[in-house]
Amino acid sequence: QVQLVESGGGLVQPGGSLRLSCAASGSTFSINAMGWYRQAPGKERELVAAITSGGTTNYADSVKGRFTISRDNAKNTVYLQMNSLKTEDTAVYYCKAVSRNLGYEWDSWGQGTQVTVAS
Repeated sequence: QVQLVESGGGLVQPGGSLRLSCAASGSTFSINAMGWYRQAPGKERELVAAITSGGTTNYADSVKGRFTISRDNAKNTVYLQMNSLKTEDTAVYYCKAVSRNLGYEWDSWGQGTQVTVAS
């Protein structure tokens, strides 16, 4: 089992910055990739950014150049630095971990953290 706890959400003005953190606990040895997703009201959950254990990253086109995902394997924590925030970035942000062990693969999700971008 992997448990994920997000933090760092809040209210910020357009153009501002926030940094989200996601701390993993439990069977962290099994974690391969980690990522951030978001879900705005009335919309489906979408991938924002992902990072593998080797450091390969992937971003949604809408956040490229503004968001940076990073990972501290020693702390079992993944971060999402969000700069130049826009009102359309408002959503609940979820952390996800993809785990693999003994031929099995499973996903774990955090509880979500609200990010609101408004003036």
